[in-house]
Amino acid sequence: MATNSLQSLHHHHHHHNHTFLKRHISDTTPPPNFLKPHTTTTATNTSLSHTFSSSFTTFSLSPTTSSSPSTSQAISFDLLQQHLSTKNFKQADEETRRLLIVLAGEAAQKRGYVFFSEAQFIPEPDLKTIDELWRQHSNNKFGYSVQKRIYDKADRDFTKFFLKVGWMKKLDTEVEQYNYRAFPTEFIWELNDETPEGHLPLTNALRGTQLLNSILTHPAFETMEEEDKEQEAISHNITPSPPLSPPPPPPPPYGGVPHIEVTF
Repeated sequence: MATNSLQSLHHHHHHHNHTFLKRHISDTTPPPNFLKPHTTTTATNTSLSHTFSSSFTTFSLSPTTSSSPSTSQAISFDLLQQHLSTKNFKQADEETRRLLIVLAGEAAQKRGYVFFSEAQFIPEPDLKTIDELWRQHSNNKFGYSVQKRIYDKADRDFTKFFLKVGWMKKLDTEVEQYNYRAFPTEFIWELNDETPEGHLPLTNALRGTQLLNSILTHPAFETMEEEDKEQEAISHNITPSPPLSPPPPPPPPYGGVPHIEVTF
């Protein structure tokens, strides 16, 4: 994955002064803390596990994790489900990023972030599980599939998409300009009527949109468009139109009309 996590926005405050039109920066040289989960010096671990403190969760990735980007290693979604079930959406967002790093393979784990080209290695069942957990605990308001639906309806225009999901705000300037919201204070970490649909989970796009595009166009969500159309037809009680009657056969060629003798 080539875009860094929205979590890293607070490490780059100078980016917040740029408009949306300036967001497309090089996508190949991320800073050292690019898409890295928060860590502390109060707890260490040598395996894929979690250590709880009074205010936050820390975790570490094992250097002996499987090198192949597959589900052969044991992946647990229990912590994600725990955060979501208690409506702790900020921690759930961080856990989602950690899971993507693990699922993307050993290279992503070693560097601590994901290149957009590695998103294809994330197994479909695992990405669907993450999405289903987000939807289940948000009344279908959050999740990657929700974001994909908005992305497609916006004709895959990222400016429209960012505004729709509330990741950008319009600046109070004479010229129409937009800027990313500041992380984490300007994002919405609770579920209410004012929370934009698709607001979570976050994916940073300050250094390009390839990662987000790779996630939203992942094969895990390929069948969504057809399913959405079918569901929309059902919800509107739309039944398929009956097939048209076949056209009448063409008339026989000249001279082919049977002779009918009429007598008086």
